[in-house]
Amino acid sequence: MSPGLIIFLHGVGSQGASFTPLLAQWGAELPAITLAAPDAPFAFDLAPDGRQWFSIRGVTEDNRPERVVTARQAFDDTLQSYISKAGFENRLDRVVLVGFSQGSIMALDAAVSGRWPVAGVVAFSGRLASPPFYAPCTGTRILLIHGDADPIMPVQEAHGAAQIMTTIGMTVTCDILPDVGHTLTASGVTRAEEFIRTLLLPGSFAS
Repeated sequence: MSPGLIIFLHGVGSQGASFTPLLAQWGAELPAITLAAPDAPFAFDLAPDGRQWFSIRGVTEDNRPERVVTARQAFDDTLQSYISKAGFENRLDRVVLVGFSQGSIMALDAAVSGRWPVAGVVAFSGRLASPPFYAPCTGTRILLIHGDADPIMPVQEAHGAAQIMTTIGMTVTCDILPDVGHTLTASGVTRAEEFIRTLLLPGSFAS
């Protein structure tokens, strides 16, 4: 039986396949862990071929929370399908969500809303966009990884998310990467892997 499941959640306009290099890397470095990278349920409405968790057409600070709430059912259905397929329905404490950008928004929403009491969430280049009616999974550990040169999601989004989630009783680590934009980097991926090992393979650092 696999000791854990990692579900990768891509950004808007992308696809699960965007994580293929990371799946290959972690498949080799974390061979016991089950990995999944679903496509978001909706077609990207600003360009062909991509997928989205919710539309960003006309999105504003005011209407973004409503869009996150509206996206929850389809997001939950997607997660449920992959979690069930992997045999983790009753083992959510062995599941980690790894999001990038819009995928991070949805992963953080899953935790602060209390819907998915998973072991942890890694949010690359994201923001907390959930409406402030929180019922957090306080047992879910959060790692925010954000570049201080991100032009899409300003680094202040990470600081703000960390402050709010800490205030509502969650355990949050915020790693700010210098001179990094809206992207995954080798250092960020390494930090994420170390974090996930502590959750799913705590003995793996033993000499």
